[in-house]
Amino acid sequence: MPVDFRGWHVYDVGMIEQKTGAENGVKLEDIVSLCKRRGFIFPGSDVYGGLAGTWDYGPYGVALKRNVMNLWWKMFVTERDDMYGVDAAILMNQKVWQASGHVDTFTDPLVECSNCHGRFRADKLEKADTCPNCGQKNTFGEARAFNMMFRTNVGPVDDEASISYLRPETAQGIFTNFKNVVDTIYPDVPFGIGQQGKAFRNEISPRDFVFRSREFEQMEIEYFVHPDAWEASFDHWVEQCKKWFAALGLPEGSVHELEVAEADRAHYSKRTIDFEFDYPIGREELMGLAYRTDFDLMNIQNASKKSMEYRPKDGSAAYVPHVIEPSFGVERAVMAVLCSAYWHDTENDRVVLRLPYELAPVKVAVCPLAKNNPELVAKAREIYAMLKKEIGDVLWIDSGNIGKNYRKMDEIGVPYCVTVDFDTLEGDTKDTVTVRSRDTTEQERVTTTDLFTLIHEA
Repeated sequence: MPVDFRGWHVYDVGMIEQKTGAENGVKLEDIVSLCKRRGFIFPGSDVYGGLAGTWDYGPYGVALKRNVMNLWWKMFVTERDDMYGVDAAILMNQKVWQASGHVDTFTDPLVECSNCHGRFRADKLEKADTCPNCGQKNTFGEARAFNMMFRTNVGPVDDEASISYLRPETAQGIFTNFKNVVDTIYPDVPFGIGQQGKAFRNEISPRDFVFRSREFEQMEIEYFVHPDAWEASFDHWVEQCKKWFAALGLPEGSVHELEVAEADRAHYSKRTIDFEFDYPIGREELMGLAYRTDFDLMNIQNASKKSMEYRPKDGSAAYVPHVIEPSFGVERAVMAVLCSAYWHDTENDRVVLRLPYELAPVKVAVCPLAKNNPELVAKAREIYAMLKKEIGDVLWIDSGNIGKNYRKMDEIGVPYCVTVDFDTLEGDTKDTVTVRSRDTTEQERVTTTDLFTLIHEA
């Protein structure tokens, strides 16, 4: 019976019951080792000794990351009729960050050790009186506010007027384009604007692999609603976030809702839910959902002297919309996906990334059984080329023995391996191939026609 490629639908969690990283005993070093060994993620500027808080994505990592971002865009922008996309500039007028409050309030508490001169976030120290670097006690001075924005200058003159910042979030690029979208599209409220892109934060203590870094990508939505309708919209986005976690293949029970207390909320928020994931480093924030009221649009209106009011099509009174903000971190999503997918199959002594089909950087690997047989290689190349045309994410592999190839593909997360052998060339089995499933290791003999049909339908 042919392998059913359709079993890995984009919204399925998986074919095999998954456990959380904690339940599987996955450690952070397991994830880091696999990422470097198999070409997912490397330390930034590694050849020169690295740069703390920066990471480079290799061939499989960039594909996984792109698949996550494409899935997000598909679910939250292209499949909805109330969403619009923008791509705002990274460098923006300094007034943006003054009006938003980032210049005055975007800070972390910094302490410095008088012994080793290491600098740390005061609120993240395991022991408030002990330096994690040198181990000395009572060497910290008084904590001071440290602004995390990267400051730069735009233009040939270095003066106050030329000051700009590398954006610490993508949200403000959406808010500054609110009127542009309204004036050109004239959408009905409620509607949202989504954006993906780089953000930068000069973290005092980058940590835990890609979880907290100085350069990262965000996927953010600002959803504009009538002031009286924010609660229903907030509840709607809670449910949409849960669908997103399922689409990523995160096991049920691995994501938790934390209602953030007023004292801990951002200055712009009247309600915030943090969705936390059971990472190997502990339960940490995966994404946030915030009710920002009209804070940002009113600040823009007051600072720019330009109206941010929305005029309903029915002629009713104009108003400044309120905002629901689901904010997704790409790297944190990727890390959660890797932790959920990582599986040490002790029965078969192998490490497997059980990635959902839609997210897998390689969907199918094609391997000729003998690379020194021209006829066999030619047939395998023919099948490879046809699959490449059909689905794109196909890998050619002809090095090492078949068992080692399978193990390597398992670690990369390839759902299916197609082996072209001598039975493919002649006899009753001509034009058939062996298809191996990553998750079960089961192998099936299928015709090339069925193979192409099944993969096309997948």
